[in-house]
Amino acid sequence: MFAVVRTGGKQYRVAPGDKIVVEKLDGNAGDRVTLGDVLLAGDGGSLKSTDGLTVDAEIVAQAKADKVTVFKKRRRHNYRRKKGHRQQHTILKIVAIGDHKAEKKAAPKAESAPKSGEAPKAGAGKAAGGRAKEIADTTAAQHESNAVVGTPTENPAPKNEKAAGAEKPAKKAAPAKAKPESGSTKNAAPAKAAAKKSPKK
Repeated sequence: MFAVVRTGGKQYRVAPGDKIVVEKLDGNAGDRVTLGDVLLAGDGGSLKSTDGLTVDAEIVAQAKADKVTVFKKRRRHNYRRKKGHRQQHTILKIVAIGDHKAEKKAAPKAESAPKSGEAPKAGAGKAAGGRAKEIADTTAAQHESNAVVGTPTENPAPKNEKAAGAEKPAKKAAPAKAKPESGSTKNAAPAKAAAKKSPKK
């Protein structure tokens, strides 16, 4: 069963066992609260009457939202005001809607793999084969990712080189500069100054 309740000017869709964060309500952790403003109620696809319907909740904690900075400024008037604000909230756990109470959820059971001696059921042959192939693909992909991620690498630059026993690399010799050929202007820069000058008449 679900219901839509209004509290603190906001509407929330709730079901038994849900936890919601609402505007601050009076009370301490562990106190019971009744929300009487029920706008809508239903069970599955059918709606139910909300006359006299209430939602019971338990306060889990009183909390504050993240800090919001309020900054006001009027330019050219030397007016600046800075304030911080944290909205207060109450965390509620929905216990019951009317007479419907929260059901305790059982722990999910792990799927048991068929034993090696047992043969799979005839009806589930295709589904089991597809599922087995999917599991094999995912495990292969996981092994590949673990092989890449889990491989330790050596530190390329240890902090203490003497302790690491690493020798300092020898300095590389600078390449010898080639002497420009006197007759060649292949590598020479163009003579801009000579091109700009023109004979005066």
